This record gives sequence, structure tokens and C-alpha cells, in this order.
Amino acid sequence: MRDNLLRWHRFLTEHSFYALALGSALTVGLIAARVIHYERLTFIFFVWNLILAWIPYLASLWSVSFQRRHPRAWWLLLPVGALWLLFFPNALYIITDLVHLRERPPVPIWYDIVLLASFVLNGCWLAVVSLHQMQGVVQRVSGTLMSWLFVLVVSGLSGLGVYLGRVLRWNSWDVLLEPRAVLADALGPLLHPRGHVAPLGLSAMFAAVLLVCYMMYLAAYQGGRVRDDA
Repeated sequence: MRDNLLRWHRFLTEHSFYALALGSALTVGLIAARVIHYERLTFIFFVWNLILAWIPYLASLWSVSFQRRHPRAWWLLLPVGALWLLFFPNALYIITDLVHLRERPPVPIWYDIVLLASFVLNGCWLAVVSLHQMQGVVQRVSGTLMSWLFVLVVSGLSGLGVYLGRVLRWNSWDVLLEPRAVLADALGPLLHPRGHVAPLGLSAMFAAVLLVCYMMYLAAYQGGRVRDDA
């Protein structure tokens, strides 16, 4: 029992679980303090958005754990991978919640700036850590080149997902509830780019933001590993 707990502790530490949980706890704590002290429920929906951002991270965590135990049964990861991809844009979508930042007396504007900054940072970190773990899964199955192609495709789809969520107000589960309508809205900008310059620009912008954040994360992650090995 103790060995299993230690093994899980090392696994969770290796994949940034405690740091991410601490960051999310800070955001939830700031929201709770705002509700209690100022009696305002304005940003209570952030908790739900944060939960949605955690789903792909937990799916990636399960994928890594499963692959370690069953390295040759990669096809069993496909349903979890689909779930991860379906919810992954939610982590990047959190950035767009900055649209809600404005003065809301009696709450000081600086308090909401800190709250939203914490919220956005958590979403970005959940996204890049989750993407790193899934890239590792793909790399172990298909090699380095395919893993980077995977990152590029996911970044593009995530940017498109942010557009579908923020502008067209689709949710992740609508892919299952109304697949034809969601697919039509997703393919429209791709099949008719001249008539969808703004949607494509927005999608490309968020895809670029994700890629840059990911490269910054990789630089810090690999730099830390180099120091540990030295």
C-alpha cells in the first residue's frame, strides 16, 4: 500500500499535478473570497470553466499511466484521446474570459485583475502540460516527427475550437448532441477561407498563442532537466 502511494506521488509530481492543483486552488480561493466579502457572484462560472480545463489534463494523465502499463495496446487510448481533444480547447478558451474584465464596484479593479490573471495562467498551464503529456504518448507510438505534427494539428484545431466556443457559442458536448451543425460551422472557414477571414484570423491567433506558450514551457522544462542531470 505504501509503495503504491509513493509510486503515485512520484507520478503526480513528475506531471505537475500538485503545482496545477495549487494554482487552481488559488483561483477558487480568490473567487470564494470575492463572493464572501463583496457578496457578488459575478465570476462564479469561472469555477466551471476551470473544471472543463482540468478534463483534458486528467485524460492526458490517464493516457500516460495506461501507456506505461500497456505500451503495446496503443489503440485502447483512442477513446481517451478523443475525449482529450474534444475538451482540450476549453483550457485555451479561458484566455477569452478576459473580456469580462471591467470595473464592478464595490470590488476593486485590481482584485479582479489578479483573479483573472490567475484564472488565465491556470488555463494556459493546464493546456501546455496536457499537450506535453499527449505529445509524449504519440511520440512513443509513432516517433518524434509525428508527435510534432500532432502538436501542430492540435494547435490549429484548438484555435478553431476557441472560435466555435467564444463566437458561435458551441460547447464541447455539442459535438455529440448536434454533430452536423458543429461540423458545418467548423468546416465553413476551412472550405471557404475568403469569406471567413476573421474566423480564420482569430483561430490562427489562438493557435499561435498556444504554440508560443508551449515552446516557452518546453524551454523551461528541458532547462530544468538539464540542471537535474548535471
